[in-house]
Amino acid sequence: MNLILFGPPAAGKGTQAKRLVERRGMVQLSTGDMLRAAVASGSALGHQVEDILRRGDLVTDDIVIGLIEERLPELDAHGGGIFDGFPRTVAQAEALDAMLARRDHRIDLVIRLKVDDDALRRRIAGRFAQSGRPDDNPVAYEQRLVAYNKDTAPLLPYYQAHNKLIEVDGMASVEAVAAAIDAAIDGPRF
Repeated sequence: MNLILFGPPAAGKGTQAKRLVERRGMVQLSTGDMLRAAVASGSALGHQVEDILRRGDLVTDDIVIGLIEERLPELDAHGGGIFDGFPRTVAQAEALDAMLARRDHRIDLVIRLKVDDDALRRRIAGRFAQSGRPDDNPVAYEQRLVAYNKDTAPLLPYYQAHNKLIEVDGMASVEAVAAAIDAAIDGPRF
């Protein structure tokens, strides 16, 4: 099974993806983690994206599509995976569909974590105070939220039209969100 965890930054996608990795043996493909690892490595790609991440801007489609494509063989080894932070635009969604189709795979389910923007702002301020992650500073976060609402939110109708979208209350407890995600995965398909 291939699924997308969908929601704005700090919605809890990473938390839920890690739980699915542990409990279901799925592989997590997190573009945010991949990009932060590139920055930490000091690679040419890391230098290229470091300022972009610090500003809260989206990295170009070519870069993130290339990162995802490199990791697709892991899906075969694990019987599917979780896309976390990708796709972020309709163009990326179409590219992902094409990459998966070439491997005789598809996206089976898109789980949208519905959250409150103001609560997320408070969450990110706390997370930044604890971790100091550059892309979590409040100014960069606000830019990321604007980019999400402008560029990523249009994916909702795309996946709804493909009968793949299920919504979960992302403001519930971590355990309640996890139970709703499990129900969506294990439940009947549309």
